[in-house]
Amino acid sequence: MKIVLQRVSSASVIIAHKVRCSIGQGLLILLGIADTDTEEDVEWLTKKIVAMRIFSDAAGLMNRSVTDVKGDLLVVSQFTLYASTKKGNRPSFIKAARPEKAIPLYEAFIARLAQEAGQPVAAGIFGADMQIALTNDGPVTIIVDSQNRE
Repeated sequence: MKIVLQRVSSASVIIAHKVRCSIGQGLLILLGIADTDTEEDVEWLTKKIVAMRIFSDAAGLMNRSVTDVKGDLLVVSQFTLYASTKKGNRPSFIKAARPEKAIPLYEAFIARLAQEAGQPVAAGIFGADMQIALTNDGPVTIIVDSQNRE
């Protein structure tokens, strides 16, 4: 699994010209699922997200997690995170999981993230044409890959 994690002051998902969900201060998580991902990736990544200290403390240092600041969480499926641009000018998405594998992992990710954070998680709709509006706070944008656990 690969995520683009963005610290936001607000974010929303719009589908068919209607707001599906919105959050205030917290994290927008763009989630890509590879064909090799498993429940182990879900567990590792959700724990990593809720523990990651990317919110400022009183001294202005990034020492607080999303749970420390009681921040919101928004997850959006993003198969294009697995784009391969190695050959030609049209990206290949061969490494992205097919819906029959990706949807259960996407749903498990949302459920596990809610459990780890101890709060509900807002989410887009898997496979939908979505418009994402956000105000990136910082900006702070971090890429995490469960297959490259640095």
